[in-house]
Amino acid sequence: MENIALQDFEQVSIDEFFDKEDLVSSIPDGIIIFTPHQQDLITNLISELSKENPDKVERIQSRLNDVENLAKAIARFPSLLEKANLTSSMRTPETLIESIISYQEDGDTTLHMPSKATLGKGFLITKIHTFYSMEKLARNYTSMTEKQVKEYSDETTSMMFTLMAEDVYLNLIKDKTISMELRRQIANLLIILWEHRSDQTISDIAPVLQTVWNARRRLAPAFGTMMGTSELIMVSMQADENWASFIKNKLSTTEVSQAMEEFLFGISHEQVLKLKDILRNQGVKSIGRDEVGAYLGERVKTDVSLDYRDFYLLYTVRRDNARARRRLHLEGPKATLEDFFIKFIMESNMEKQKKDALARTSEDD
Repeated sequence: MENIALQDFEQVSIDEFFDKEDLVSSIPDGIIIFTPHQQDLITNLISELSKENPDKVERIQSRLNDVENLAKAIARFPSLLEKANLTSSMRTPETLIESIISYQEDGDTTLHMPSKATLGKGFLITKIHTFYSMEKLARNYTSMTEKQVKEYSDETTSMMFTLMAEDVYLNLIKDKTISMELRRQIANLLIILWEHRSDQTISDIAPVLQTVWNARRRLAPAFGTMMGTSELIMVSMQADENWASFIKNKLSTTEVSQAMEEFLFGISHEQVLKLKDILRNQGVKSIGRDEVGAYLGERVKTDVSLDYRDFYLLYTVRRDNARARRRLHLEGPKATLEDFFIKFIMESNMEKQKKDALARTSEDD
């Protein structure tokens, strides 16, 4: 993305998005190998294994060393937050932000990404697998309580959302209904994510998405009217005020409603329409989740679990379908529910920041 022409875009300093002192104090130099909370989980697990199954300690310690060595290798690549002399050009955070915004081509952009971004994604996946293994060790080889074991699965899921954040940010950057100001902020968040493989915005939102996912898992939707009214009420009741506000303000929008329907029922918008027609024509009022595949005449994964891999798998299906509709100008949601929700949160935060700034200005006057 670095070599895209920038004449149509006004370059802006990265300092306009974040206070420099806050950035330095909140995000350490280089890729974040383990957060303080993650390090506590590692220490606790090794301590428990040392007492109960010491033969397992060396194996997990070796894996953790591999993760650390991988992070150190990636950290040797030029920082995305500093000026860098590349083999054929000069890159700054500002030019990288503008090139990300200006690159509007469809398709897989892997080969247009900075090397550090691509390598960092592999690091994050390795780290996710490592914590998943730690959860199994804690569950099967220690006397930790269920609550303690759950901390490892929660941390694994949280990292999965960070992996998902990269896709969401790239989707939002291409969304021309979003102001250029906000798209630049999102691009800035993206390069910070690439640099450190940690994202505070997603960390704050992840518990809400996890709550919604858990509620969706417990739902037993009746595939009849396909409206999902009771499901929406249940989901909203179990989430926080941001989610409730999102439902209240955005669910009446057609594409958001369609994206919610895809999320709830686990089938595409096209399959929803087809199933509605089939049930209407056959005079069937409702069917169970396990009957959907038979009526559609194809295999559909409507069953769900708490496994973070299921969440990410189904998210990527909805993501790819949305991108295809946007590219082919087809009817239906052009973004995922996660895209719409995170966009709503970021726009709300920006609006709040502007109001706070205006209030401070008024007080000074």
